[in-house]
Amino acid sequence: MDNPNDVKELIPEFFYFPEFLENQNGFDLGRLQISKERVNDVILPKWAKSPEDFIYKHRKALESEYVSAHLHEWIDLIFGYKQRGPAAVEALNVFYYCTYEGAVDLDAITDEKERKALEGMISNFGQTPCQLLKEPHPVRLSLEEVEKRKSQLDSCPLSMFEHLSNLKSFFVEGICDNVPLVKAVVPKNQSHSFISQGSPDTMVTVSQNCLVGTHGWLPYNKSISNYFTFIKDPAVSNANFCFPPGLFVVSHDGKLLFSGGHWDNSIRVTSLVKGRTVAQHIRHMDIVTCLSTDHCGIHLISGSRDTTCMVWQVLQQGGTPVGLHPKPIQVLYGHTDEVVSVGVSTELDMAVSGSRDGTVIIHSVRRGQYMRCLRPPCDSSLPLSILHLAVSWEGHLLVHTCLEGKATLKDKNTLHLYSVNGKHLCSEPLKEQVTDMCVSGEHVVIGSEQGYLSIRDLYSLSMSAEPMAMRVPVRCVSVTKEQSHVLVGLEDGKLIIVGVGKPAEMRSTRKLWGANKRLTQISSGETVYNTQQDNN
Repeated sequence: MDNPNDVKELIPEFFYFPEFLENQNGFDLGRLQISKERVNDVILPKWAKSPEDFIYKHRKALESEYVSAHLHEWIDLIFGYKQRGPAAVEALNVFYYCTYEGAVDLDAITDEKERKALEGMISNFGQTPCQLLKEPHPVRLSLEEVEKRKSQLDSCPLSMFEHLSNLKSFFVEGICDNVPLVKAVVPKNQSHSFISQGSPDTMVTVSQNCLVGTHGWLPYNKSISNYFTFIKDPAVSNANFCFPPGLFVVSHDGKLLFSGGHWDNSIRVTSLVKGRTVAQHIRHMDIVTCLSTDHCGIHLISGSRDTTCMVWQVLQQGGTPVGLHPKPIQVLYGHTDEVVSVGVSTELDMAVSGSRDGTVIIHSVRRGQYMRCLRPPCDSSLPLSILHLAVSWEGHLLVHTCLEGKATLKDKNTLHLYSVNGKHLCSEPLKEQVTDMCVSGEHVVIGSEQGYLSIRDLYSLSMSAEPMAMRVPVRCVSVTKEQSHVLVGLEDGKLIIVGVGKPAEMRSTRKLWGANKRLTQISSGETVYNTQQDNN
């Protein structure tokens, strides 16, 4: 602050791109003048363990409450009343006069040399943004004030990841009694008209015998203890339309169900509104073994026993998914064995596949170009399979590997974390057999054959909370769009809903907009699920 000519600006790479801190290509950058030490990677501060840790903590600092509380001061300096005039002088915020908007009229300068000199000055010093505000910018609400306002709204659920020590479990029966529940998800882009605002979203469940239920779901209801509203589909017990056992993905609006695993090697599209199959696409040469969709619902990726993957475009009409394009936009090769896990990110142009050959292959979505092949580290001579994988919103790749043929659980299952550019960041051995996993924000939710639900930190893979014992094997896990609840499907057909709740003895009902009758809610006394093992 003592030298107004010393102006430094952090480029965006400081907040997302750890690779720029490393000399990965081994360029000769010379030597230091005094010590003659060779210049190589950037020397990090002591508080950073690695370039990834530096970027992570740097971004956390940028997004911290302290920065938010002082954000208005930065706006005042760059765009506001402290950009010019006495306030700018007092704030030591004065720059070379040519950088300010309107300071120089280049079109009025007739001398070519003078014009080029001024253009060179502007290019050298840069340009000050337009002054947008003449008054001080208001202070942003503090986190405490935001939480206080949220607590006064009935329609604002609590984030479970911010209250990991206060999680409670509730169960729902009668969806598929004694039949494993293999899918339970609340699609994230469900639309409601103004008249139906506040009406329930759709929760889709699929059982192993292929019964599909479309239930009502609201992630909030503070008048009862479990903080959610569940309205069971009355037709779920009737086999009004069924599927062969397979794999399922629900469209982001909850209207379509994409399924694989069919005998004819097809991917079938079923309308959950009409209750019937509306299309089937046969492009694979063997059974489809896995399906996944991207975060924005634009692409679907399929993997097959024929060792290939296919990327499909989801057809839209007025922003609503109506099916799949008849032909895949990409056919991806590279595996030598059955593909058992896939993931796709349209935003990051990544199509990821894992196979029983022990490799993870990454292609681009738009061009289908091979990018890289990852081989998770393994000291055993037994064959390694990639059973599950997930891609985070910023490109972190989480891989679950399993040693085939190993009788004991010790060192059989491992989690591996890779950066968006394929750098291996860390690994964590697991004590149980993973049956399903998903990434939500900065957390990983895992269900196991041994009946445990665990939540881990995405970046360190360490446990964020004590595992919750579900008492029977977990078949599926998913996180609701508000990050308010985890939906857990069990081997015995129960649906477990884990979220932040407070015990209450009252039972109540809630009137929903657009509903012509009062919907009975599930009370805590009937649905609380004991997640501790029975000692008897």
